[in-house]
Amino acid sequence: ILGVRDIHADHAASHIGKAQGIVTCLRATPYHCTRQKVFLPMDICMLHGVSQEDFIRGKQEKNVRDVIYDIASQAHIHLEHVR
Repeated sequence: ILGVRDIHADHAASHIGKAQGIVTCLRATPYHCTRQKVFLPMDICMLHGVSQEDFIRGKQEKNVRDVIYDIASQAHIHLEHVR
C-alpha cells in the first residue's frame, strides 16, 4: 500500500498478519461457542483431549486452557519472527 518494495518488510507483514489472525480467532471463540461453532484447530484440541463440545459448554479445565495456550503460543512465535 505504501509502495514499499522490500522482501524483509513483506516477510514481517506476513508474520504479523498470521499472528493477528490467530489472536482474532482466539478472541472470537467465546462468541462463536455461543452459536455452537468452534473454529480452533482440531489437531491441537485432540492432542489435549478436548472436544468441540467442551468449548461449547464453556468448560475451563486445564486441558481446555492448554489448547488456548498452545494456539496463542503460535501467535507469539510469529511475533518473534517479526522481531
